Amino acid sequence: MTTENASEVLAAWETSSQYWNKHQALIEQMYAPLSRTLIEEAGIVEGQSVLDIGGGSGEPSLTIASVVGGSGSVTYTDPAAGMVRAAREEAKRRGLSNIQFHQCAVEQIPFAEGSFDVAVGRLSTMFFPDVLRGLREVLRVVKPNGVVSFLVWTGKDFNPFFSVVTEILDRFVQAEPEKEDAPTAFRFAAPGKLAKLLQQAGATSVTERTFEFSIEAPITVEQFWEMRTEMSDTFRNKLARLVPDQVAAIKYTVQKKMAGYFKSGSMVIPGQVLLVTGRKPE
Repeated sequence: MTTENASEVLAAWETSSQYWNKHQALIEQMYAPLSRTLIEEAGIVEGQSVLDIGGGSGEPSLTIASVVGGSGSVTYTDPAAGMVRAAREEAKRRGLSNIQFHQCAVEQIPFAEGSFDVAVGRLSTMFFPDVLRGLREVLRVVKPNGVVSFLVWTGKDFNPFFSVVTEILDRFVQAEPEKEDAPTAFRFAAPGKLAKLLQQAGATSVTERTFEFSIEAPITVEQFWEMRTEMSDTFRNKLARLVPDQVAAIKYTVQKKMAGYFKSGSMVIPGQVLLVTGRKPE
């Protein structure tokens, strides 16, 4: 990814941070199974020092804080100032004192070599500007034999929460051809792609496994539309270029196609991710 493209991606996340903050409680609930399985995969326990790469509006740092307890610590990082602000405010609201917050890019983590027992990234690795460089930097700051674990989306067919709106919107606004290594949600959907890069970065004992879960929240299909179209910079920009009748048609089509996932005011949508884990050599 070029420096210009990296700046565009960061600017998009900065703009989106207000909406991630707005929907923070829902996002935490929807992705709670992912935080739990990432903690389990990385073997995070009480007393450890954990680095969270690209922590967004606060997760999984907030959940990890309760696992490591007062004898442990969590260091949250994210390149977007708005995300850092939102996460810090939420931690303060909860009275959590074992989390530190830092605004930084993954390629420039401001900590000494071997500072952490574990490093994790929940749905952030896909957006690294330079993935190999970022993975090497993450490995640098964990202790010898320390664990690094990353969670990324699998294919579009397994994740209708993301793919349905995109597919319908693309019928109205032609999408530009997506480059193979573009920083998008499905960048590492192909099995083995991220695992191979983690090995190239120097990790040992690299494993990969699939995890299926349900994205659940007490919202209606109307609220789903609002949340999805607000949180995505791409969606906001595309919808802004359309006339009201076109937006209404897209909204109707999305809600009709997604209706089966909503019953009695609750959303239950299947999702699938990959967990890619390795260790820093001793």
